[in-house]
Amino acid sequence: MRRDEPALIEGDGRVVSFAGLLARAERFAADLQRRGVQKGDRALIAMPVGADLYAALAGLWMVGAVAVFPEPALGLKGLRHAVHVARPKLLVATGAYRFLHLLPELWRARGVRSGRSGVPDSVALGADDPALMSFTSGSTGAPKSIVRSHGFLMAQRAAVAPVLETADGRDLVAFPVFVLVGLVAGRCSILPNWKLSRQEDVTGADLVNWVNLSGATRLLLPPALCERLVAVGVPDGVTDVFTGGGPVFPDVMRKLATQCRVTAVYGSTEAEPIAEIAANEISQADWAAMAAGDGLLVGAPVSVVDLRLQDDEVWVAGAHVNEGYLNPADDAANKVKDGGRIWHRTGDAGRLDAAGRLWLLGRHSARVTWRDGWLYPFQIEVAARLWDGVRRAALVEISGIPVLAVEADRQGDWPVPEGLDIRLVDAIPMDARHGSKVDLAALKAKLG
Repeated sequence: MRRDEPALIEGDGRVVSFAGLLARAERFAADLQRRGVQKGDRALIAMPVGADLYAALAGLWMVGAVAVFPEPALGLKGLRHAVHVARPKLLVATGAYRFLHLLPELWRARGVRSGRSGVPDSVALGADDPALMSFTSGSTGAPKSIVRSHGFLMAQRAAVAPVLETADGRDLVAFPVFVLVGLVAGRCSILPNWKLSRQEDVTGADLVNWVNLSGATRLLLPPALCERLVAVGVPDGVTDVFTGGGPVFPDVMRKLATQCRVTAVYGSTEAEPIAEIAANEISQADWAAMAAGDGLLVGAPVSVVDLRLQDDEVWVAGAHVNEGYLNPADDAANKVKDGGRIWHRTGDAGRLDAAGRLWLLGRHSARVTWRDGWLYPFQIEVAARLWDGVRRAALVEISGIPVLAVEADRQGDWPVPEGLDIRLVDAIPMDARHGSKVDLAALKAKLG
């Protein structure tokens, strides 16, 4: 990597070199020190995804400050929650976001902007020093605050490197955190030319146009955008698609795999990655098993994670697995100390096959009473997506009755298990974060 090589291509097409990005970060860091910002001070970040965001993040780290990122899918509610929990001393905002200072919760936070000149004094940082705070999606309750240390971020980078840091090229990255992986690896990252909070507005044609204009050769996209890409076709210059952030169903993966190499990565906010699989590693028997109701194959656990099953739930531990939340009271739900280690309960149900590969069965809490036991969501949803005319399916329990909501224009001659109530819907509501997970509460309300 040379300093003059492109580090980022912004959504408007502007190219920022590694040297240019470093210079912005150093100017910002020097200005922070002139303003008296100290190691450990927390700074709320309110900026669009762009070069200035990553320069500000690097600048904060140069002075030992901690970046606080609200959950963008939760809007103003999520921002207020982040401020209440983190109590930041600083507000790093640009454009219209500067008006956030008018919120009473942020009156005491000092506003800081990009620096004009200078190089910061060095600050000693250890692996245990906090680097950033982020929040869970809040889909199962109030968003929990996760504090990532500098050592944790490096462990996460080491865990994902074997998957992502392969071959040369340009990456279109729809997951802001993975831009950091690209920067460390010396890769050029192309930023989305759409607002991440308005992902539902992005069409397959929009994706193709941006890929062609930016020269992207690899795509890091959530499954919902992969579905739209399948509908229009992957551009010729793209060699690889990496997808995750939600279940990657076999109908989407198989169609994509006819046009390029495809890798699905399974993980969570607290543990990324956990497992991964390339489409060319899935055998005909595996495809058939998914169609028959065996669940969703997500591959072998990555080498640096320890994984075990407890009452069908996936538990993980490792250097890149979050061991606790900012509020210790939040740990009770999914942190377990056993044998000197802290295990994270993912909330996902799964099983391991004879080859040690993980098959997901869906959310453990979403299982329904079925005959003499349980029916897990992916045991029927994965198979149903392969039925003729079905776009999406979701299992819920309504008044003690298992119901499969099916997004389709009309009911076909489907192999519906006896005792399962089928209800057609025009659209199954999805999560606001990536549009790739079913919003169960909204679906239950829709079904009445």
